[in-house]
This record gives sequence, C-alpha cells and structure tokens, in this order.
Amino acid sequence: MKIVLTYILHCLGNFLSLIRAEQLARICSFFRNHIYTGLLHGKFREIGPNSIFLWRAYHLHGLENISIGENCTFETGLQLTTWADVSDDPIITIGNNCLFRRDAHITAVHKITIGNNLLTGTNVFITDNSHGFTDKSSLEEAPLKRPIISKGDVKIGDNVWIGNNVCILPGITIGNGCVIGANSVVTHSLPPYSVAGGAPAKIIKQNNIL
Repeated sequence: MKIVLTYILHCLGNFLSLIRAEQLARICSFFRNHIYTGLLHGKFREIGPNSIFLWRAYHLHGLENISIGENCTFETGLQLTTWADVSDDPIITIGNNCLFRRDAHITAVHKITIGNNLLTGTNVFITDNSHGFTDKSSLEEAPLKRPIISKGDVKIGDNVWIGNNVCILPGITIGNGCVIGANSVVTHSLPPYSVAGGAPAKIIKQNNIL
C-alpha cells in the first residue's frame, strides 16, 4: 500500500512540475474560490449565477437578508453584514455585474440598495448606520455602548465607480453613472452622472441630463 501511494504521489509531483508556479497558483485559487462560494451560497436570501466570493471574507453576518445578482465578484477581506437584532428587517440588495475590490465593508441595519455594474476600489465602506448620536450626553458614553442608529437608507444607482478608501454614509443616494474619487467621504446625495471627490465629497463636474 505504501509503495502504491508513494508511486501515485511521485506521478502527481511529476505532473505538477510541468505546470509553472503561476499557473498552478491560479488553478488552486480557482478551485478554492469556487468551493468557498459553494459553501456560502445557501446562506444568502438570493444569489445569481456566476457570482463568486474570493477566499476568504473577513466577516459575514445576516446573509439571509442579502440578495445578490449575477456575475458579481467580491474580493478577499470582505465584510458584509446585516443586523436583525437592531431592526426587524434589514436588507442589502446588490444588482448584476458588480465588482467589489478587496476589503470592502458593507453593513446595514435597515436598507442598502446597489444597482448594476458597480465598480469599487479597495477598502470601500458603505453603511446605513452609526454608533449613536452626536449630542454631548451621547458622546460622553463609550462608542461601543451607544445604540446603533440609522439616519436613512443608502441607494447607489447603476454604472457607478467608487474609488479607493471611499466612505458612503447613511441616508445617501448616489445617482446613475457617478464617479467618486479616492479617499472621499460622501455625506450628501449625488445627482446622476456627476463626478465628486473630497472629504466631505463635493461635486467637481456634473453632466447635463437630456
């Protein structure tokens, strides 16, 4: 038995030696990512065909409240959460053909809606909630002890491009075709087909809508 196993391992090693290291790494990643996605698939409310999660997410919670369209990619380090213990029916809905680069963080206690064809840079933060209010008595309390509150839903339209390290805060609507520059903090809604940047984000260019 030992001789047979050794022979099989040697044959496998000889076969793998014919494959370049980069190719072998891509093959291993392909299988790992698809197996990982399969393990997560049944935990979502809905997930479309050809959507994939790259090994591995940092924190996933409340997936039963999340719907994802088809052909979406979520890179490594993802935080994707809904919190039913804060509100009765939190919902995250993500459209088709979206690409979330590594370390994206999307969290909802009420409702986040993301349209089709979203492209993000790395380390993007999208939230409909925060830790407490900003009055003096609230600020005297430790942040972790403050109640989670939502100041409104977040809605992101179709064909939006969000740069690296962007924060999108509660109550924001981002129109179709918007571009948001890296390191921006979006505190006000953006009309369709506008280019914005800064902290807080301001409109740099707005295209006319016919």
